[in-house]
Amino acid sequence: MVGYLVFLTIYVGLYSLFALGLNLQWGYAGLINFGHVAFMTVGAYTTVLLSSQGVPLILAIIAGIAIAALLGLLIGMSTLRLREDYLAIVTIGVSELLRLIALNEEWLTKGSFGIQRFPLPLDRFEPNLVQEYLLIGVLTLLAIFAAWQLGQGLRSQYREGKSIQGKSYQPTKILSLIIWGILGLGIILTVYINGCAALLDYNYKAGLMLLVLIALAVVYWGLELLVKSPWGRVLKAIREDEEIARALGKNVFWYKLQAFMLGGAIAGLAGAFYAWQLTTIYPSNFQTLITFNVWTMVVLGGAGNNPGAILGAIVFWAYDALTRFYLPKLGWFSSSEEGAFRVMVIGLILMVLMVWRPQGILGKKEELTLGK
Repeated sequence: MVGYLVFLTIYVGLYSLFALGLNLQWGYAGLINFGHVAFMTVGAYTTVLLSSQGVPLILAIIAGIAIAALLGLLIGMSTLRLREDYLAIVTIGVSELLRLIALNEEWLTKGSFGIQRFPLPLDRFEPNLVQEYLLIGVLTLLAIFAAWQLGQGLRSQYREGKSIQGKSYQPTKILSLIIWGILGLGIILTVYINGCAALLDYNYKAGLMLLVLIALAVVYWGLELLVKSPWGRVLKAIREDEEIARALGKNVFWYKLQAFMLGGAIAGLAGAFYAWQLTTIYPSNFQTLITFNVWTMVVLGGAGNNPGAILGAIVFWAYDALTRFYLPKLGWFSSSEEGAFRVMVIGLILMVLMVWRPQGILGKKEELTLGK
């Protein structure tokens, strides 16, 4: 059970990174990117290929992030002046183009045979007891940071709700905040306790889990600072009506390009962790479905909201884990039908959410003009 929860934590962490990149592009800048997996592909293959040639892992992952950002620059320079639907078409085309290059250029990527036996972070690390407790100390700091961010978010929601309602505040709203707080603390404690157990019985996956959580905390904190800065407010203004931002003297194209490149760089980082989690990468690992999975996460959590992107990843993978375990026990479907049923249910959930709460779980109603 500990090993499976570590597996889930890694996937939630790397997909949270992936969703944060898309959320910056679409949620804050209004850029419709249906080829987000392209940045993950570039980040994964660059990191793996360079590290396989003896380049230190830290330099390889920096190169992967940089080339993913460069891909964002190349796409953005040619498409960001076009209409939004053209950007969507170009990005999905680029993602398929890169996947086909990875499939056919065997001299570089080994094609359908995949790349195997590449260096992995902390793979040969064998910590003693003191080092294990140091790793647990790092995990403890991450848990405290997560709990602090949860408290800040709940406090912010309470203040916003109170300012809207005036002096009175509906008891149902207070109850919902309490429930969210309990659920959030439950998730943090579950990850923390399971992570401590995994680190005390250290293996490669436990180390990777810690690295993913560190990267997620750093990226999340950095993005929160950015989107609450004047730069982030300009992005929101562009998302709502770029003509007004242009009239105020803002270089709309340059701001869009920055958001597109930064979102791509974050997806490139997620790609490196994706490759390290898989330990062997194939072109089939980077299909378009991954992009639409992460769109599901962002829509579920609430666009234009970084905690929402992470919540969307948690909900998506919790649903995935529960249905994988319990659907076969019901005996209602064959193995081939189970996958189709699971996709159908997640689609139904999205439809219900769009009717009941179109802004997403943590989204804001006043931002429903998003991507109009």
